[in-house]
Amino acid sequence: MDLESFYFLLTPAGQSQLSILAESDLNAANHLHMAGRLSREVGPERAHALLETALLRRRAAGKFSRATEMYFTREALQQASSETVSGYRMRRFAAAGLRRIADLGCGIGGDALALATVAEVVGVDWDPLRLAMAQENLRVYGRGQRFLPLQADLLELSALSVEALFADPGRRDEHGRRIFSVYKYRPPLTFLAGWREKVPHQAVKISPGVAYEELPAEAEAEFISVAGEVREAVLWFGDLKGGAARRATLLPGEHSMTSDMPAEIPIREPLAYLYEPDGAIIRAHLVEQLGRMLNAAKIDPDIAYLTTEQQQATPFARCYAVDDGFPFQLKRLRAYLRERGIGRVTIKKRGSPIDPDELRRRLRLKGEKQCTIFLTRVQGQPRVLIGQPAGC
Repeated sequence: MDLESFYFLLTPAGQSQLSILAESDLNAANHLHMAGRLSREVGPERAHALLETALLRRRAAGKFSRATEMYFTREALQQASSETVSGYRMRRFAAAGLRRIADLGCGIGGDALALATVAEVVGVDWDPLRLAMAQENLRVYGRGQRFLPLQADLLELSALSVEALFADPGRRDEHGRRIFSVYKYRPPLTFLAGWREKVPHQAVKISPGVAYEELPAEAEAEFISVAGEVREAVLWFGDLKGGAARRATLLPGEHSMTSDMPAEIPIREPLAYLYEPDGAIIRAHLVEQLGRMLNAAKIDPDIAYLTTEQQQATPFARCYAVDDGFPFQLKRLRAYLRERGIGRVTIKKRGSPIDPDELRRRLRLKGEKQCTIFLTRVQGQPRVLIGQPAGC
């Protein structure tokens, strides 16, 4: 999509076509037919912009409450934070009393939407299309007056009159491949570090799969999961930083755990209950802290499963009642499941080289009952554990 096509979408004619598409059953079977009709009516570039917007609005419904009125590019939508995450982050800026914030690499405005509820936001992006979309998206939410768009190359930008920075660096190269090192982001983390003398209060969005050795010692690293899925990580600096080096936060309940307590816990054989920590807990290296909270042990020094004799409720892990466990052997496992009429299994693995899909095929299951199978290690030895969700 180019700027001319985007501005066409904002005209009465463009809005009328978008309304028609919103009510249509747009799918793979009729996509070409609709594209042909629209191309004849408004031209191929505008037709593409209309269809792309209609499709992306549907895809964005899980991220934005007003997605049906917003504008996106595919890559920018993929990188944009959801309202759940950006709203949570915004509250840190509000608590610090920061009222003029630069959103570096603002994209289509996903974070600016939240920040503009508590501050004036200078949205900086090199792409004029994304910047125009961000301005329109904030207008859709009634926050357009608090958004100041600035088209600029971040690497050429030397000064901004702001109290804080939020940065969402590009994490894909020119070919669309993921960039994993913070030193190769666009702009790299080292560039943003140079800003901290001028603007010490910063939040930098990074990949949750970041290598731990790349985390700056002066930052709080927060790993965020939404409904059990790790979605984002952010580095906090200055007055935005909390009191711990690492934090795991589970949304939407805003349950947080930090690295401010001792972490040593025992290693034991599996007991009556097995706990599978949330991915944010694992990424933040807080499994031991959770174990101390639950008075639990690990089943292996290098495996992120915890075990207890008593069931305990926690938002930070899924709990399973352990029915059985033995050294892994395919014939023994197959016989065990058949004897009990188990025909459906959920297979989880940590520390095991076995492919779950291949195992399911080779088990040749029959029966009406179901269970959860854990392929793992217990004190260094391959083990299969069998259990049921315990609801804690």
